[in-house]
Amino acid sequence: MNSADGRGRARGGSRLLSEINVTPFVDVMLVLLIIFMVTAPMMVHGVKVETPETSHEQMDVEPQALIVSVDEKRQVFINAFQLAPEELAESLPEIIDINAVKEVYLKADKSLSYGFVMFIMAQIREAGIEKIGMVTEPGTLPAKDANNLDENE
Repeated sequence: MNSADGRGRARGGSRLLSEINVTPFVDVMLVLLIIFMVTAPMMVHGVKVETPETSHEQMDVEPQALIVSVDEKRQVFINAFQLAPEELAESLPEIIDINAVKEVYLKADKSLSYGFVMFIMAQIREAGIEKIGMVTEPGTLPAKDANNLDENE
């Protein structure tokens, strides 16, 4: 059976297949989608930081915003990933380029010293961020009582 297909090649012979089989690709993509759907809610939970209370209303934080958290042990986290405070200025530009973020929210524990919080803010500014939002908890503290706070509160 030497029937030619018009190009001089026999059917069923050794022809090159020029089509891409996308079935394995689709299978892998569906598995990855399921993995991300299962793990994404686990990564939303941030670092537990006890922020100071203010008399202002709660501000809306953008879901894709970058949150730098500092806990009472002076451990620094970008969203949920821990790094040393000194590494913040060099690691933050790469993360910002990947996420295309121009604003960072700083969530610092209320027991930290003012100097350390300013050091972290300086590291964020050194990374090229101009807009830094301070995250606080809405509370019942009236503005007149703000003048009577101790340094330890």
